[in-house]
Amino acid sequence: QVQLVESGGGSVQAGGSLRLSCAASGLTFSAYVMGWFRQAPGKEREFVATINWSGGSTYYADSVKGRFTISRDNAKNTVYLQMNSLKPEDTAVYYCAAGGGRRLLTTGDNYKYWGQGTQVTVSS
Repeated sequence: QVQLVESGGGSVQAGGSLRLSCAASGLTFSAYVMGWFRQAPGKEREFVATINWSGGSTYYADSVKGRFTISRDNAKNTVYLQMNSLKPEDTAVYYCAAGGGRRLLTTGDNYKYWGQGTQVTVSS
């Protein structure tokens, strides 16, 4: 049974930092493209960042580029999202997801497995 478990969310003031982790089990982690998405109250789920199987290629939403960094440790079956210079508009539930193939994936429908999410709240 595949499980993706996010952690590291919390409340922080604007300008602060958080590091999200997503631990995967039940799948060959290194074979999957990984992504982070977020959903704010009353809004659609949106793409945040994605990373290829080796960690050598990444892609970000314009809204987080230069502030967020996605990385992975295949030995630990874990993907990370380092979030710096947080803004109130970053407040959302953050989800990690695993998708098949070798190409970076920016659309949620292309991901096969999802975590339960972790809340990030940024106050002004």
